[in-house]
Amino acid sequence: MPSEIAVEKKKLKNPPLTLHYLGDRVLRQDAKRIAKVDDEIRQLVREMLQTMYSSDGIGLAAPQVGIHKQLIVIDCEPDNPANPPLVLINPTIKQMSKEVCVAQEGCLSIPNVYLDVKRPEAVEIAYKDEYGRPKTLKATDLLSRCIQHEMDHLKGVVFVDRVDNSLTLAQELSKNGFSYQAVKPVA
Repeated sequence: MPSEIAVEKKKLKNPPLTLHYLGDRVLRQDAKRIAKVDDEIRQLVREMLQTMYSSDGIGLAAPQVGIHKQLIVIDCEPDNPANPPLVLINPTIKQMSKEVCVAQEGCLSIPNVYLDVKRPEAVEIAYKDEYGRPKTLKATDLLSRCIQHEMDHLKGVVFVDRVDNSLTLAQELSKNGFSYQAVKPVA
């Protein structure tokens, strides 16, 4: 269910929020559930969307902007003004497909690093929208991958933690000024 929060899909010279990058402890902390969905949360959604569009992203989790709340914004079609973004509050995965696929991922918190990650092909999630209404969503393809990637951020996991090829990972991180020591592989 797309968001009803209207934000112009454009780059701002000074986005309202500051992105945090790999190596920053803030990315490794668990996000807290949101108890009340109110105007303050809706304003945060607007600012997260503006920050995401300003950075050419298709997904952003609140921990990436230093806010430890279970809040995600996603827009797999940032160039399509008719396609509204998705707002996920307190998302939980109900079901994952047994089929997995490998695809390249990137992250606003690790600019210019794109690596292959294996994830379930499809997910079904439960969440609240920006008005606190409970929703469910079945996602496949890019949307499924984006949801899983952003939900990882809520648990302090960054996509590089899921990269199997440690040699390529170390080279890419080093080439872009990030430390391999910042990676915390997930089992």
